Amino acid sequence: MTAKIVVIGSFNADLTSYMARMPRPGETVHGDRFVTGAGGKGSNQAVAAARLGAEVTFIGRVGADVFAELAYEIWDAEGVNRDYVSQDDEHATGVAPILVDSSGENMIVVVLGANSHVQAADIDAARERIAAADVLIAQLEINLDMVAYALQTAKALGVATILNPAPAAALPAETIQLADYLTPNETELETLSGGDATDVEMAARGLLTRADQTAVVTLGSQGAQIVSGAESISVPTYEVDVVDTTGAGDAFNAGLAVALAEGMALAEAARFANATAALCVTKRGTARSTPYRAEVDALLAT
Repeated sequence: MTAKIVVIGSFNADLTSYMARMPRPGETVHGDRFVTGAGGKGSNQAVAAARLGAEVTFIGRVGADVFAELAYEIWDAEGVNRDYVSQDDEHATGVAPILVDSSGENMIVVVLGANSHVQAADIDAARERIAAADVLIAQLEINLDMVAYALQTAKALGVATILNPAPAAALPAETIQLADYLTPNETELETLSGGDATDVEMAARGLLTRADQTAVVTLGSQGAQIVSGAESISVPTYEVDVVDTTGAGDAFNAGLAVALAEGMALAEAARFANATAALCVTKRGTARSTPYRAEVDALLAT
């Protein structure tokens, strides 16, 4: 069956500079290459899910500027429904200057712009789409009250929810409770738990507020850790040549959402998500580096 995914979140124009090493404070270094592209956690996840074969609807805001055209271009090219994207005439499209060094590590500054002004009316307009979805995904690059409102709307309509708590931010327990699946990385887990997250299982279990809630913690090259009331399972990832880690978390979340929507068991869905993220880091960029379904299926078959 075709997975139906609704993503509420951000679009940012990625302004990426590649260099041999990161500059120190106050230092200027020469870059090797500069690329402008479509990014933002929400948009990245929407594009990745569409490339994996899902029917995807995106809810968000962009400005009335040239960077919005990057959004429209990639959504149209990948078949992402943008009927519920509002144009904000008062705030600019979000931008994200990104620095990537020769080892593939990255540093990012996000200026959210229109993303910070999503309204309840934007979500209400898409209510029928949400009701028809298998999964709704939200992240933290829009105003946090609307993250909670979107999750609440989906839960009221009986739709499964994934909360990707990125970038790291403290969240009220009421918002966390609305997520069926929490997908933090180690840094985000530490922020959410308010302390040391060295013991991933203990920290993740401390976030769970319902017996049927699950945390899927992404651990980079170590794969993912599934933590629920009943179990804790480590799901290894795939060894690949890392070129650029930007967007790997977004690819993982898209993969997890699509796999769950298709009815895969959770451990199998995490393996699918790991494969999606592993392929993402073998290419430069964010949305444009996310793999298509055939590539993921081929990796899973090895």
